[in-house]
Amino acid sequence: MLELKDVHGGYSKIVILNGVSFSIPKASITTVIGPNGAGKSTVFKAIFGLLSIDRGQILFEGEDITRKRPAELLARGVSYVPQGRNVIPNLSVWHNLELGGITARDQRKVRTRMDGVMEQFPMLKAKRNQKASELSGGQQKQLEIARALLLEPRLLLIDEPSIGLSPNLVKEVFATLIGLRDRGVTVLMVEQNAKAALAMSDYGLVLELGRVRMQDRAATLLADPRVGRLFLGGAIEA
Repeated sequence: MLELKDVHGGYSKIVILNGVSFSIPKASITTVIGPNGAGKSTVFKAIFGLLSIDRGQILFEGEDITRKRPAELLARGVSYVPQGRNVIPNLSVWHNLELGGITARDQRKVRTRMDGVMEQFPMLKAKRNQKASELSGGQQKQLEIARALLLEPRLLLIDEPSIGLSPNLVKEVFATLIGLRDRGVTVLMVEQNAKAALAMSDYGLVLELGRVRMQDRAATLLADPRVGRLFLGGAIEA
């Protein structure tokens, strides 16, 4: 579904990614973990065309999408849910959702998809006329995910979905992502809550100093003592 080949890049003259290479299969959940400053969010921005890539290649379903603009990627089936809260608090749930389809050419299809997305998220349907600010943190994150689904993505990039949420709300959001995977959506997630994220994922990547140091099945990484040492502040052994 997605493949990165020796990707280098960053912000202006600050290089963050130092040759990132990995691939992920279709209809799976892959979690990217690593210490602060490892380049996790930067990888997502590189995939979604939000920062410059000095060299390397990004392939989506075999097609070269290196340096494509976000609007082009949305049209190709890639959606991105960035870190933090990204709802407009004074707008209703329905109007926030509506914004997810603003780039679509056929607005009639968007209306039909909005009804379908509401069926996938009964909570949002029940609260459709409430302001987004009245939702809990977990509900707001579900709204962000639902909005990303309006363009029917085949790949969903989601950055730190659990940030600021209680353990119960984290379970709700993770269950939502599992449901998307089961419906054929490929999910690539950055998550600092490594144990919980790997426990619900199919695959995992460990990023350190802008490079992929480990890639394996999530259960294998979860049981690997080297991963534990990384999160205790030590470097992964070569």
